[in-house]
Amino acid sequence: MVTAGLASTWWQYLLLFLAVAASWAGVPAIGTAALGAAAVAASQEKLDLAAVIVVAVVAGELGGLGGYAIGRRWGRRLVELPGRHQARREKMLARGQSVYARWGWLAVFVTPAIVSGTAKMPPYRFAVFNLLDSLGWAVSVAASAYGVSRLATGHHTWHDIAVLVIGLGAAVLVSVVAVRRHRRRTARPPAATAAGPPVAR
Repeated sequence: MVTAGLASTWWQYLLLFLAVAASWAGVPAIGTAALGAAAVAASQEKLDLAAVIVVAVVAGELGGLGGYAIGRRWGRRLVELPGRHQARREKMLARGQSVYARWGWLAVFVTPAIVSGTAKMPPYRFAVFNLLDSLGWAVSVAASAYGVSRLATGHHTWHDIAVLVIGLGAAVLVSVVAVRRHRRRTARPPAATAAGPPVAR
């Protein structure tokens, strides 16, 4: 039954994959919107929630790697291209590098992949943390949207509530880990911070 459903809705999963991959490569907003819409469709039994999450995670990882590769190879040149948006690009890069200096590897969770590549973060490290970021994002957004949609349409089973709790819990967990890591990093003495190996340089 699941196989038959996937066979008839493959194009929707493809659209989700393309939107999420483009978003993680650098196109803003469309990935979250597409994932939320797919999760709502899953709540109406038009798509499979597990498949939606898997597609989103894979697309986020591949799209992030694509954005990282662009930034690593052409990032600096793209930033320095003359034009009316040059100042904005330079400001974005400077802000991203500042975040890397303060947050270390957690910057992967809050900056575009192209910034990670431009900052020369080690590829294997980016791949691992980008995958974790993609997984946390996909679970939190998809499960939350699915659970809210189910409850809003009058479904109040333990399964629907559990999915919503998982989604919200994933979002809270990512936030708590990020904040605690940031506090530990900023609490280090300046000399100890300076002596540590540079991250993403």
